[in-house]
Amino acid sequence: MQTLVLEAPPYAREAAPGPEAQLARFARDALIEEARLTPKPALVDARGSGAHVDLDLTTMLRSAHALEPTFEALARASRGATPGGALRTDLARIGRAGEAAMMRATGGSNAHRGAIWIVGLLVAGATIMHTPADDASTFAHANAVADTAARIARFDDRLATPAPASNGERVRARYRVGGARQEAQDGFPHVIRVGLPALHAARTQGRDEATARVDTLLAIMASLDDTCVLHRAGLAGHEAARSGAQRVRDAGGIATRAGRAAFDALERTLLALNASPGGAADLLAATLFIDRLVQHRIGGRTLSWNN
Repeated sequence: MQTLVLEAPPYAREAAPGPEAQLARFARDALIEEARLTPKPALVDARGSGAHVDLDLTTMLRSAHALEPTFEALARASRGATPGGALRTDLARIGRAGEAAMMRATGGSNAHRGAIWIVGLLVAGATIMHTPADDASTFAHANAVADTAARIARFDDRLATPAPASNGERVRARYRVGGARQEAQDGFPHVIRVGLPALHAARTQGRDEATARVDTLLAIMASLDDTCVLHRAGLAGHEAARSGAQRVRDAGGIATRAGRAAFDALERTLLALNASPGGAADLLAATLFIDRLVQHRIGGRTLSWNN
């Protein structure tokens, strides 16, 4: 059986930064942890490039590190702000600059465009909802962060200019699915109602952390209309990804013999279809980001904004 890989995040070895930098590191590390997690079906991981020809693990890690200043800039722009058109426009400007930085770091490959939107909005929401000293539970705080990010996402970018339709926009129009934009505007249901519960359920069942995270990815895949899969493989890929992920879950997850066999079958099918569940991977990274916020609260290490 392939060994599942999970490496210690860099923040465990670094001095505590300021609040905006801390959130940026949480976001960066979420991208790194998602990229390094192994095995993932048809995605870049420690074994190889999956269904991608222009990405590998080294490129994904370069992208994650290159985006750290973008996440910090998003946090700084959100400090003291309220959800509205002005903030949405400012965040979009920063996000476009971050996308350019990502492209420079990867030599033109799209490693994390979706994550800039998904995780970036959650960084903004976490900045605005920075007061964890109330009586709310950690999971109530996670919901509040996601809800605040969703309120931002519902405003228009005032500086947006007409541009050729992106792959995601074409997929949304053709297949009538919401995509990353709708996910954000709806309050990140695949993070709050799917990803986090699956992650914590797997931990409660005694799964090691890498196994818990792979099973979380599969839970997201099983219910997500993944525009990355739809773009690459159409409805056949969409059905294969969702039903295949659910078969792994029904077999007890990747830690079981039957579950691993179902996982391997899922991966072979996705590779044959050239289908990569990149949308689910972005939402796993977002789940890991929110989980880090939750763990930060449980440990009593609140972000201080008094400097």
